[in-house]
Amino acid sequence: MILNSLKIKIVGMVSLIVIAVISFVSWNHYNDQKMVIESIVEKSSVVLSESVAANIQNAMKTGHTTAINQILHDAKIHDHIKELRIIDQEGTIIHSADKNDIGKELSEEEREKIFNTKQNHFYFTNKDFNLDSYTRILNTPDCHGCHDARKPFIAIIETEISLHELTSYIRAEKRNSILSSSVMIMLIVGSIFAFLTLYVDQPIRSLIADMKQIELGNFEVSSSIQSSNEMSTLSLHFNSMAAKLKDLMYITVINERELARAEEKLAHHHDTQLMNLRLEEQLKEIENLNVSLEERIEEVELASYTIADLAAELEQKNSNLEHAIERLSTIYKIGLAINSTMDIDRLFNLIVRSTTTTLDAQIGYIILYDKDLKTLNVTNLIGNGKLIAPQKAITMKETSVSTWVINNRKPLLIADINQTPQFDRFSELGYERKTLICAPLMVMDEIIGTISVVNKSDNSQFYSSELEMLTTIAAQAAIAIKNATLYDEQQQTYLNTIQALVTAIEASDSYTKGHSERVTRYSVEIGRRFNLSVDRLQILERAAILHDIGKIGIDLSLLHKEGKLSSHDVSELQLHPVIGMKILEPIEFLRDVRTCIGQHHERFDGMGYPGRIKCVDQLIESRIIGVADAFDAMTSDRPYRKALSLEVAITELSENSGTQFDPAIVEIFTSILEEGIFFASRHDNSSAVSQTALRG
Repeated sequence: MILNSLKIKIVGMVSLIVIAVISFVSWNHYNDQKMVIESIVEKSSVVLSESVAANIQNAMKTGHTTAINQILHDAKIHDHIKELRIIDQEGTIIHSADKNDIGKELSEEEREKIFNTKQNHFYFTNKDFNLDSYTRILNTPDCHGCHDARKPFIAIIETEISLHELTSYIRAEKRNSILSSSVMIMLIVGSIFAFLTLYVDQPIRSLIADMKQIELGNFEVSSSIQSSNEMSTLSLHFNSMAAKLKDLMYITVINERELARAEEKLAHHHDTQLMNLRLEEQLKEIENLNVSLEERIEEVELASYTIADLAAELEQKNSNLEHAIERLSTIYKIGLAINSTMDIDRLFNLIVRSTTTTLDAQIGYIILYDKDLKTLNVTNLIGNGKLIAPQKAITMKETSVSTWVINNRKPLLIADINQTPQFDRFSELGYERKTLICAPLMVMDEIIGTISVVNKSDNSQFYSSELEMLTTIAAQAAIAIKNATLYDEQQQTYLNTIQALVTAIEASDSYTKGHSERVTRYSVEIGRRFNLSVDRLQILERAAILHDIGKIGIDLSLLHKEGKLSSHDVSELQLHPVIGMKILEPIEFLRDVRTCIGQHHERFDGMGYPGRIKCVDQLIESRIIGVADAFDAMTSDRPYRKALSLEVAITELSENSGTQFDPAIVEIFTSILEEGIFFASRHDNSSAVSQTALRG
């Protein structure tokens, strides 16, 4: 309420205007004083520099060059002059009021600032708030005897004048301006506030008090305000208004009394007649209302039935729409999932699990159709979320649901097996059918199998909407299965081709025949003991088979060479891991296999070849192959020595554990060899192991 006062608003507005005007004037006055003071300091620096320059030139003309330092020292007697020195064209101080400065060189920043300025006199304010003034001593004809006439100037006089005293004065002026401005603002605002209170606020409050008396019914009030002509006029008009209101109220009261008397007289004559007429009219209205109410009740009942029917229909449509959206969303998610992998086994498992979960089925499976053998191969049989039978082949027969779907190339819904006696109740896969859906897996016009879901988890029946969903899933799944099959075949073709090359290498050398197969068997068994995942075991197996493919690029005479190898031979032989990586480089899916091949001759202590990679940066698969490869090399005949016995080979692995080989892998492989799973001693003779026995 106080902030909404007219007086406060007027005082606030005037205060803001006064503050703005006085602040602007004071600030301009302060800036003008500051500029005048700075101008005086700048001109003083010019006069000082020119005076010093004139004295120096006179001293130079008379040959008193030694008096220059004294001139500078005499000029620097005032405390506000901090520095006074002469700088040559290379930025070196040649004369100074402070003898300790002579011979010093200016910083790169100061030189750039001084020599890049074209003016003969210029100045700057430095970081210590001192005014640095620079005046060039021009190269006049009088100076040509000692200085090159081509140079525009021969030196620069630098004067540094302290601005701290001037700054203190300016700050004092600033404080005085602020103080005087504040006092003026307070006096002006106080005067305005007192004026408004005396000549505006108090008269208005007096009028408001008189108006409240009129509201309470007191028309005898009389206002007398003489603070100003305007307020006096307002007071007279207010008194006139109060008198007129008093007269009007008196007349109104008299009229009301006369009207009341007339109404009382009429009421006595017509009361009875009016009451009878009203009674009759009310009775008729009640009868009409009863009839209308009965009609309305019938209409409301009919409308209620209609609304109930519409609500039920709308609820059913909403339910159908929700189910349709849910089915489309589920189909979309399943499509994303099954198209996210190219691993055929994982794809089968993913399709079956997603389908059984979506359709709330107890059992689900995929059957692949072999049109040449006329057989049905079950890939994944999942019951109640568990893998019951990974793979199983069944024969085609007329009572088989999958046979019917494959022959007719269309889906089949059996809501109740009791209604279809032409099909078997009990499946060859070992479960009882109650209700099921089977859909064909087709790519273009080729049928590759079927997908089936059997028995609802809640023991209800499958319906046509679920048949449509399974058919849609089957269409997506068929394409994904076909793509995964083609991808798997492509990978296998690559591997078969490369493995054929490895076999060709080994076939040319009776000493290394079967080496890759044995290294693969050793490596895979070690990987299983290490609990490697299926994916990593596959990488390990492929890398073990192909680990020596790089020997394609090595001279056969070097591979079959008997006797000690030269250092050049060893260097060339050690290139085969790098060559192997280059051979497999175009095959993207063998990326990790390629890395294993490149690292299988690296050592645990980081001193192996070709890259001297530390053990922490090596793949576990490459370290496994390194142990298996070295063991098979030691226990096989080579051109330069006979095979070692099992005991000597195990001893050699143990002695090099922690340096050449991973200790954990050596420990596991030693236990495998002691179990006798793979190795039976092929030689009775033992011989000392040379370093060349470990070169693979």
